[in-house]
Amino acid sequence: MRNLKSVSIILLVLFSLHKGIAQTYKIDVSKSIINWEGKKITGQHEGTINFKDGYLVFKDKKVAGGSFTANMTTLSNTDQTGSSKLKLEGHLKSEDFFSIDNFPTSTLIFKSIANKGNNTYLINADLTIKGITNSIQFDLVVNGNKATAALKVNRTKYDIRYGSGSYFDDLGDKTIYDDFELNVVLVF
Repeated sequence: MRNLKSVSIILLVLFSLHKGIAQTYKIDVSKSIINWEGKKITGQHEGTINFKDGYLVFKDKKVAGGSFTANMTTLSNTDQTGSSKLKLEGHLKSEDFFSIDNFPTSTLIFKSIANKGNNTYLINADLTIKGITNSIQFDLVVNGNKATAALKVNRTKYDIRYGSGSYFDDLGDKTIYDDFELNVVLVF
């Protein structure tokens, strides 16, 4: 009887330990994507950026952490073709914007997470672009093995000032808005 009690205690301890263990899920970089959209007075452009790597951490089936690296060299424009597409991509990759020769990756690291219910989490994270880190807040929605998020980023906080009406006068219809949007799909 004493052996049965000891076994029961050991099983209870092991079950308790297992329940609290965090599980890390790597994202599938071939299926995960960042869709970007930048706007200017006369229109907008959009495109994609691929992930280099990333993971989500779950504890007790709830999001408990995350870290992601974007491969900025994959930045592409999807609303144009031919020479216009290549010209815009080259300009976005230049020192006027993301300076990918000096900063080939950008990172996002979760700092705090609040469960909002219905598989939605309020994420506070550090976003690093061009070696400059700023805090950002957004909702992450998890559905099965997929998570989505929409982020609004003020590019001037990352020393991306080209065409910004906040820094240059008399740009007229050449003004590019400071905020750009990222719609992220994570598959893990």
